[in-house]
Amino acid sequence: MPTDSTTTSSTIMPLQGLSCLAHQGSMLTQSKKRKCSECSSEAADMECTPTEFIQRSSPGSKHKRLFHKGKENDDGGQFVLARRSRRKKESTAGISWDHLPEELFLRIFHLLPLQDLLRTAVVCKKWHRLALDDSLWHSVDLEGLTHVDHALQQILKTGVRRVRCPRSYIEEQRFVCAGQLQLLDMDLSSSIVPTAALESIICSCRLLENLSLEGLQLSDTVVSALAKNPKLQQLNLSGCSGFSAPALADMLVSCSSLVQLNISWCTFTNDHVRSVVNNLSPSVTHLNLSGYRENLTLDDMKVLVTRCPNIRILDLSDCTLLMADCFPVLKQLKHLLHLSLSRCYQIHLAAITDVGNMLPALTLLDMFGVVQSSHLPALKKGMPQVSINTRPFSSISRPTPAGRVIERTMWNRKCQLSFKL
Repeated sequence: MPTDSTTTSSTIMPLQGLSCLAHQGSMLTQSKKRKCSECSSEAADMECTPTEFIQRSSPGSKHKRLFHKGKENDDGGQFVLARRSRRKKESTAGISWDHLPEELFLRIFHLLPLQDLLRTAVVCKKWHRLALDDSLWHSVDLEGLTHVDHALQQILKTGVRRVRCPRSYIEEQRFVCAGQLQLLDMDLSSSIVPTAALESIICSCRLLENLSLEGLQLSDTVVSALAKNPKLQQLNLSGCSGFSAPALADMLVSCSSLVQLNISWCTFTNDHVRSVVNNLSPSVTHLNLSGYRENLTLDDMKVLVTRCPNIRILDLSDCTLLMADCFPVLKQLKHLLHLSLSRCYQIHLAAITDVGNMLPALTLLDMFGVVQSSHLPALKKGMPQVSINTRPFSSISRPTPAGRVIERTMWNRKCQLSFKL
């Protein structure tokens, strides 16, 4: 069927023509967009441009992104995380630790217990130097510390003056003491100390004034080293052993300042006892010579009271060779205040009644085992000024007398630094 030529020419087009038209259409579209954008920019530059048109043509404003944590503020709104601007560092008017004077540091450290003072020593080099200052380590009490090897070794290096460590255990065989120690008072009572370690310590001492080595194994080296301490005033060697009579005699001659001496219950022979009574300093006022059942005789007593006429407290307990004839000898002691003759079983009860007349200054008399409780009323009636059997334990030269162990004192003074469990 024939068609109109005009219709056919307008509807039917080859493929090449479509592509050209498409290309032309795209170019027309881009030109239109450029014209629109130019129009909008021109319109925006005009003073009479509508506000709504400017807002439509301008890009949308960015909104802050909110992070919700599921929490709410006090006003009911949601909790929002936002970054705050940094604040300038405010200047502080305080004083730095580095600006404090060392005297103030030492005053503060002086109030610290032993464990806290040791902790401060590891903070820095300055605090370490100040924590080990000699003024802080004047007196140390290590009672309660089982093994004192390392602690005692370090403490002796600080120039300590007073050390208390009774009932302690030292395993180190020898202490290396650099130079002379500054020790004045030391208590090693009832401790386990190797003889070599004790020799190292005592041989480095020249200033000792009060010393207790009760119950320790000594040697002639230790006793000879004690002789080099002329200021020694109180010495407790009760229960000690391992030294000879000549070394003991030399020590007593050199220690001419002795005031109190406790040398009871040692492993003594007759020669040891004679070394004591023949060489004891006349300055002695407190003497404990108890425990020598078969060694102390009446002749020894005569020598003793002649050499030491100023004795005020005398303990001769358990010297079983003493009899009633010792009272006329003791009569020479005009200042005797306290006499102990406990368990001297050869002294008869009848001879005790005249003691008050022979010793007018006497105020304390201990005769445990000789005077029974039933005899006390009659004796007290005859000697009203004398207290009988009231002191079962001797306190001569002991750093901590019996009954006051809780106080942890050493010759009536407490140590500045003490170990606490």
